[in-house]
Amino acid sequence: MTDTTGILDEALTRLHGYGPERQGRLTNHAPMAVEALAARGQSGAVHRWLDLYAPKLEEFPASAAPLTGAGTEADAERRAALGDPRRAGDWIAYFLREIEARPWREVLAAWWPVLLPGMYGGSTHPVIRVGHAVRALEQDEASAPRLAELAHGLGYWAARHRPLTGLATLPGAESAAGAESAASALEAVVPIEDRAEGGFPARLARVRALPAWAASVDGPEEARRRLTELVRAATHRYATHGHGDEIMLVHAATAPNAVLRALAVLPSRVVGA
Repeated sequence: MTDTTGILDEALTRLHGYGPERQGRLTNHAPMAVEALAARGQSGAVHRWLDLYAPKLEEFPASAAPLTGAGTEADAERRAALGDPRRAGDWIAYFLREIEARPWREVLAAWWPVLLPGMYGGSTHPVIRVGHAVRALEQDEASAPRLAELAHGLGYWAARHRPLTGLATLPGAESAAGAESAASALEAVVPIEDRAEGGFPARLARVRALPAWAASVDGPEEARRRLTELVRAATHRYATHGHGDEIMLVHAATAPNAVLRALAVLPSRVVGA
């Protein structure tokens, strides 16, 4: 449903004075929540909800060292800053400039292959925020607040970029069997130890085995089909397993759904890469 009231743009403008996180690592959910409300025809509730949530938010992060320039040296600087949460303000400023200089779809396509391997950082919230921003832009590509929201999402993603490197070489990784479907893949995930200790980053570091499912994807259509299957399976699994950790487990569905949402605006060469 298209929001024609202007309320979403007002809310995003209001939110862009705040940072993407609070209390060190907790995510600012407000940009995603207000977009979801507007998309579901509940624009009238946006500012009332935001009035209640805003006291939890923190100021926009200060710049550590601006990411400027072009060429090999600037590329090396950006690579070094990737995954550094202290550079969140610098990354957001960088993407604001990028999206002002060229079409947002081009910026997203250029950075998608770089950022996607690190979608696990920030408990997958950065990619989810980008997915919401893409949906909002599909409704109004001329909206300055929505363009800025994509920049904030991409900047947050770059700052919290965290790949699952080396998982295949971890002890026991070879013990995970293959899976024929998304549902069977989720069922085959080996539970981690010490689930009562630590947040998402700590638990992620204790993953020791994952099932082999969708190890290779042949083209954009199969990518969309696989993601759709995964979102459906994760949603159904939540009904039986959500009580184990109702907050964390919901992202098993929302994160791949955000990727699926972004694929709709990406060129085939990027989706199939």
